[in-house]
Amino acid sequence: MHDISQDAPEDRKAIDKEKGETLSIHSSDTSHDNESSSFGKQDGEEYTGAAPITKTESNVVRRVLTHLSARTSNVSIGPPPDGGFHAWLQCAMACMTVTTTWGFVNSFGMFQSFYVGFLDRPPSDIAWIGGFQVFFLFFVGTFSGRLADAGYFKQVLFVGSFLQLLGIYMASISTQYWQLILSHGICVGLGNGFIFAPSVALVSTYFSTKKSLAIGISASGGAIGGLIFPSMVQNLLPKIGFAWTMRSLGLVDAFLLLCVNLFAKQRVPPRKSGQFLDLQSFRDMTYTLYGIGMFFTFWGLYFPFFYLSAFARDKIGFEQTKSINLVLLLNGVGIPARIFANYVADTWTGPLNLMLFAALGGSIVMYSMTAIHDTAGLYTWTVIYGIPGAGVQSLFPAVLGSLTAKDLSKAGVRIGMIFTMVSFAVLSGPPICGALITAGNGSYLGPQLFTGSSILLGWGLMCGARFATAGTTVKVRI
Repeated sequence: MHDISQDAPEDRKAIDKEKGETLSIHSSDTSHDNESSSFGKQDGEEYTGAAPITKTESNVVRRVLTHLSARTSNVSIGPPPDGGFHAWLQCAMACMTVTTTWGFVNSFGMFQSFYVGFLDRPPSDIAWIGGFQVFFLFFVGTFSGRLADAGYFKQVLFVGSFLQLLGIYMASISTQYWQLILSHGICVGLGNGFIFAPSVALVSTYFSTKKSLAIGISASGGAIGGLIFPSMVQNLLPKIGFAWTMRSLGLVDAFLLLCVNLFAKQRVPPRKSGQFLDLQSFRDMTYTLYGIGMFFTFWGLYFPFFYLSAFARDKIGFEQTKSINLVLLLNGVGIPARIFANYVADTWTGPLNLMLFAALGGSIVMYSMTAIHDTAGLYTWTVIYGIPGAGVQSLFPAVLGSLTAKDLSKAGVRIGMIFTMVSFAVLSGPPICGALITAGNGSYLGPQLFTGSSILLGWGLMCGARFATAGTTVKVRI
């Protein structure tokens, strides 16, 4: 209930002005009504003048209520709690969301290997399934983020959860390439897109000084899912087959999504007005250069997550089940790497500064993949790449959160717009790598060079984003 006595002085003046207008209008109407009454008596009719006064009162009340409504809609909610039970509960819910979304994406390497034999299609064709899945995860972010900002957070979560589970269970009965494109690729991807961006934006509204750490903990869900789902596939696929393995994955997702739908809660009041795009944000050169830089970074980042298992079989001689261990190792390294990276960003460096180190490290490690020729080298490389690879994924939303800190009401839109930009990179990147493998007669040199170079280009653009904010100053947290 809004207390008028606690309004700011200017608000009380506005209300007093409304009252003054009411009195003056009433005086005017009374004078007019007296004349009307006299006129009515001359005609032998009675006229009270009550209707004009009632109409005037209605207009004034409506104007006063409109003023108070505008006042209440802009009430400050205070600074983020930056901790406490409710804030960390939302962090846990976001972690579960990322487990069901990015955990599934980071596990696609095992599906890539299985689908090549199951569907008898080349790697570049299979990569489109995973590409569509990641594309829609990012692309839908603009729309789901804006809808969440407008107060439809719960509805967006429900729709996304339904689509994700529908896609998984439809994939379990799919036997054709086009069926898996629609179910595993498009339907699961759409569901992921509806729930991922709003969840990341939600966490950023509960934390200030611990924001990067909270987002890092949330992002660790991608690595957790990358351990859970491949382990389930590795153990269940030989015993119960593809269909029931997918249904088992769906049951795990259903439990996690049920928790998210029950306990995730929006903190910032809805922003009903506004568009799905905030083009004014692109006048901020730091925001724009960072977005373009992340496009090129993500263009190559997921090559190992999609093709590492296939590389191990084709070039090192791994068996199918043994190659899945590399996917588990790659994701397992990501759990501490994601949390530690965001802790360092919060405590010492700032998220953008640390992102530059992670992207440069990822590029160098990708170039070094060309020198792998044995089992020991491949395991070592997997551990090393898992660190910057996980760092880039977890710092990506953390940097966006820091660039949106000035106006939390636009968090969903600003994060969603960059997600949409990046979506076209993750859609085309894996199929390009698959096409390069085919064009090179099974050689992985082409995609290795493409991946390393695209990440390096992204690093250069992000350096430009840092320069736009801090110039040549080195010792500044960004």
